[in-house]
Amino acid sequence: MRAKDLRMPLARHFNLTDDEMNALYPSGNGEIFADRISWALSYLFIAGLVERPQRGDYKISEKGLEMLSTCSNEQINDFVKTTVNAKTPKKGAKSKNEKVILCHKTSDDERTPEEELDDSYNRIKHNIQSQILTTILSKKPQEFERLVVKMLQSMGYGGEVKNSGIVTKLSNDGGIDGIIKEDILGFNHISIQAKRYALNNNVGRNEVQSFVGAVAGTPSKKGVFITTSDYTKGAMEYVESLNGTPTIILINGQQLTEFIYDYGLGLQTEKVLKVMKMDNDYWDAMDDDRERMS
Repeated sequence: MRAKDLRMPLARHFNLTDDEMNALYPSGNGEIFADRISWALSYLFIAGLVERPQRGDYKISEKGLEMLSTCSNEQINDFVKTTVNAKTPKKGAKSKNEKVILCHKTSDDERTPEEELDDSYNRIKHNIQSQILTTILSKKPQEFERLVVKMLQSMGYGGEVKNSGIVTKLSNDGGIDGIIKEDILGFNHISIQAKRYALNNNVGRNEVQSFVGAVAGTPSKKGVFITTSDYTKGAMEYVESLNGTPTIILINGQQLTEFIYDYGLGLQTEKVLKVMKMDNDYWDAMDDDRERMS
């Protein structure tokens, strides 16, 4: 069978829903279910329980058939894990105790390498996001206003307009902390309200309503309210009830740090991991050895 032909039988076997079958990694890089099938086949091949008559095709080996008839599922799994661990190259010498720990970890953790990598990436990202938020809270409110204007510019708002981002003067901001000009003459712009609040001090309906009143008096009637904390239920329900008149976007602390991280504002790239995959078109262009497969 080809790997893709195993998808539906395995989905039925494990009673997977459509959402579970099509679930993507948080990073969006690939389907988890398809990835698990691929790695399971890879492990079975390393253990000698399946063969690859030709690229993309898999066949149970004689050894695999023998183990299916004489061993329990648990024994087969243990054999595969032990064999894969023994054949996986490791950097540097490992002591006996270190090898035992490795096998124990593999037995308890059923994630694929991609899932482990994705989880590690997300843990690092969340740690940096926490540092970003802590740092923002240690700065003056005026610095936060400048930061959110720069963030929206880094996201592409303002485009090629020169000096598209403006932080309004504290004494005369009219409830608007910043402006992003979307055209050269300034006919269309985005109004910004920035609140650098403690994490447990959520923005309420009254504050949002005041901002909405200020935005309603602008020509473009578009506004973004950004806070380091979050919004009360009443504030969010009020914005939903506006139905786009004016158009108001609420960004909380978590979303704020997501944007700052994803667009690299005030951040440096520490390390780039290059993960390769097979180029199917390249290998399919080569002639198969039919004699060896017969």
